Amino acid sequence: MGAVLAGLSLAALGLAWQSQTRVRELEQELVRRQAGTQSLAGEARQAAQQTQEQVRDLAAKLALAEARLAEVAVQRSQLEELLSSLSRSRDENVVGDLEASLRLASQQAQLFASAEPLVAALKQGEERLQRHKQPRLEGVRRAMLRDLDRVKAVGAVDNATLALRLDEVTRLVDELPLLVEPQRLQRAAPASAPAKPASAPEPRWQEWQRWLGLRAGEAWSEVKDLVRVTRIEHADAMLIAPEQSYFLRENLKLRLLNARLALMSRQYEGAQADLRAALGLVERYADARQRRTQLAMELLRQVQGQARPIQLPRPEDSLAALAAVAGVR
Repeated sequence: MGAVLAGLSLAALGLAWQSQTRVRELEQELVRRQAGTQSLAGEARQAAQQTQEQVRDLAAKLALAEARLAEVAVQRSQLEELLSSLSRSRDENVVGDLEASLRLASQQAQLFASAEPLVAALKQGEERLQRHKQPRLEGVRRAMLRDLDRVKAVGAVDNATLALRLDEVTRLVDELPLLVEPQRLQRAAPASAPAKPASAPEPRWQEWQRWLGLRAGEAWSEVKDLVRVTRIEHADAMLIAPEQSYFLRENLKLRLLNARLALMSRQYEGAQADLRAALGLVERYADARQRRTQLAMELLRQVQGQARPIQLPRPEDSLAALAAVAGVR
């Protein structure tokens, strides 16, 4: 009985020692695990802190990016508004320049009675709009083309050419053959007889015959100049004295000068009156059979037929299209 109790006691002591050893091992394992857990927790806290710092940096960077994006958006809107304003301003400048040039060209065309300033202004404006390539100004370009065709179809008075023709008539005045002046015909020089060879001398009587023939021809020419028959349409043309022909020519020159001044100052009624008076003087007192008289009369009739006022068309279509575009903002 005592041995059994001793055995049980020993067994109990062995179990207790084993349990104590097991407990001690468990405590050591718990300590190791607790130390590892604390290390992991520290690392986790450090990682979390780093993550928070990174998040803060990212948040700051994101805020900065959003601020820059907002600034870029504002700048873009301002740039678009500026470009739109510049485009509108450019169109307005083009419209204003074209309108001013057309009005100035129209005034110059009316002042100089020439379509050239208006034609040049319309051509330059159409070429400028073609380079500009703005759809809202395409109607203006078409209107300019219509006005250009209409202006080209109207002829204009070239006063410079008419003035040159009057200058030519003035130059011919001193050479006009008047009816009161005797017409002196240029005699042809007598043809000299062909030289005879020295080996065959001419008889004396043939020399006398040739000399008498020459002298008789000269005498007959002088006799024919004594009598001149002229057909005169206006009898009063022969009533002026020959010495008054100088004053007649000067009066004709004054008429032509007045007509030229009237043409250059666009006074076509006065020019027509002076041209009619000058043409009447030439027809009445000059010999119409002579070439110079015919040339002077032809030049005067040409100037008289072309010296008339012409109403040049205004670029109404172009100005109306420009006004319509300027009214649209």
